[in-house]
Amino acid sequence: MSNLELAPSVMRFYGETVNEDSRLRTSADGRMELVRTQELLRRFLPPAPARVLDVGGATGIHAEWLVKDGYEVTLVDPVPRHVERASAVCSAYVGDARELHEADGSFDVVQLLGPLYHLPDVSDRSRALAEACRVVKPGGLIAAAAINRYASLFEHVTYSHLHAERIHDSVSKILETAVYDGGRGFTLSYFHRADELVEELSASGLTDVQVFGVEGPAWSLVKTAEQQPGGGPTDELLASALAAARMAEPYPELLAASSHLLAIGRAPAGATG
Repeated sequence: MSNLELAPSVMRFYGETVNEDSRLRTSADGRMELVRTQELLRRFLPPAPARVLDVGGATGIHAEWLVKDGYEVTLVDPVPRHVERASAVCSAYVGDARELHEADGSFDVVQLLGPLYHLPDVSDRSRALAEACRVVKPGGLIAAAAINRYASLFEHVTYSHLHAERIHDSVSKILETAVYDGGRGFTLSYFHRADELVEELSASGLTDVQVFGVEGPAWSLVKTAEQQPGGGPTDELLASALAAARMAEPYPELLAASSHLLAIGRAPAGATG
């Protein structure tokens, strides 16, 4: 992870293995993640037109709806394959969240909807947040996503194999250390608790930090229905699970049941960096 290089497993996973665009458009929990991320961000975004820097923006799936909403979006991602696709949506270039090639105070909004959970070292996460604070305008919005510490516990039940010794041991290690080493299946990842995410954003100088459960407490039921034989989750089940995510928002004790967390904060007014 030196010289601002990402771990090889991260680059392989997104550069060769997974199609992140397809995951958010077709999988049951991915569709929930996309819908809820959109509605949460729209709640806080300044009116269009405004400048948005989408850091770790992958293939541009969020940039796409932001552009349609009238925002001026620039996307940065470390994976060349992602940037090639995103370039059809908005201005996009290969770069790293920890060293942004943008001027101080040049964006109204900075999104980090992926970088924090592929930076297991807290100093790297702090550097990425510091860069976001540097390039956002005074009082500007910063949105940062994280994978919930307990997401793997719920997810591997949906696959009906949490009881298998290898999976049990792997998930136990994530719960104990907050890190998955990327040995197989997924990639090197860091898993946050909600309070920890608030602490990291606040330590970077952001104010008014709030954390939301993206998919809410019923997402694993939807994913389970998708994994079992049959027609998959019904529209009614998906709608009910989304309703549960919205209803859960006032209750912080339910944050631990969501798959992803979304933190919203603001840069101090009158200062950048």
